[in-house]
Amino acid sequence: MRKTATLTISLLAAAALLTGCGGEKKDAGPAKEPAAPGAPSSGGAKGSTAKKKGVPHEVVFEVGGSGAAQVMWNGNSNHFDQVTLPWTKTESMQLVDAELKVGITVSVVPGSVKGADGMLVPAPCTIKVDGKQVADNQGGKSAAPCAYKLTD
Repeated sequence: MRKTATLTISLLAAAALLTGCGGEKKDAGPAKEPAAPGAPSSGGAKGSTAKKKGVPHEVVFEVGGSGAAQVMWNGNSNHFDQVTLPWTKTESMQLVDAELKVGITVSVVPGSVKGADGMLVPAPCTIKVDGKQVADNQGGKSAAPCAYKLTD
């Protein structure tokens, strides 16, 4: 029982740490002053802030097992839901502005499922980007969440 409590606390701590990563994208840039009359145009529409965009990626989060479990995943935003296993979520993601230089971490923290011996173990998880598997937790053998740094 103590091992199960420790595992659950570890998963919740990982979820709390990952919740601070990524998140919603906000544009907090300063407002630009209008150009002086007769000044050359920057090529954009007046008042628009053009963002540099990367290529779109298809990111697939998967958690295996059976029954129900809590799942936290971080893609375009953070989510924490009770789901029925097996579970799959697909998101289209496109890096913008500074993310093009530093990337963004996508992750999934699976809840616990009952193992063959009756003890609670982490559910197996995987992350696929553009059809290629990029992260897993070794079929649930690792208590670490599945995480991947998405870059262009």
